[in-house]
Amino acid sequence: MELNKQELKQAGLPFLLMIAGAGMSILFIVIFSELAEEMLENEINAIDEAVIQRINIIENGTLDQIMIFVTELGSVWFLSLCTLAAIIALWIKAKDKLGILFLLIAIGGGGALTKLLKYLYARGRPSINPEIDAIGYSFPSGHSMGSLIFYGFIAYLILRSSRKPLTKWIAIIAAGFLIIWIGFTRIYLGAHYPSDVLAGHLAGAIWLLISILALEWIKWQSANFIKVIRVFKQIINKH
Repeated sequence: MELNKQELKQAGLPFLLMIAGAGMSILFIVIFSELAEEMLENEINAIDEAVIQRINIIENGTLDQIMIFVTELGSVWFLSLCTLAAIIALWIKAKDKLGILFLLIAIGGGGALTKLLKYLYARGRPSINPEIDAIGYSFPSGHSMGSLIFYGFIAYLILRSSRKPLTKWIAIIAAGFLIIWIGFTRIYLGAHYPSDVLAGHLAGAIWLLISILALEWIKWQSANFIKVIRVFKQIINKH
């Protein structure tokens, strides 16, 4: 039997991407740990304050209302509604049970991880603004973490779909822009320090990657494991 290079590519490429994703997760864990250590030792406070002071310069009433609206796009209640809508869409359009399961794992696990990290580091907020959802501890930012996990997972699902490349690029860019903007609103509105937002993005990226890697591993095993074994046997027999 001739070696099927296309078959090898289809089976091996997802595995290599999973290895790369695992490497990125480890890198983000290291960066998060360093950031958390600097926060606990108050080594990052000066940078936080300098960034906040620069942002305060652009404050105005109209921008305040825009930021209050955008920050709600990363709130628990809004992301919960969006998650429910995504589950319904995944079930009706694709009967994607694995996608639904891991979306719930990503969102639910991310929420639990946020609470655990906040309790562990117990950092106070820069201010308490009654107009926005800002209660409890500050590090890491729950809005930043939750929005990255949800919008990132939705972008991943679109990327893995059969939609046109332009649609996939639009989804990725839109998700990235929205994630960054929501994080910025938390600093602008005084709910978080910049390092809280960065930590939220890092922690969210870690959990998102873990969730996606677990899903990809299951899909890879079920679809390609036997195929990879057969292809490697062909390589051994050929040499």
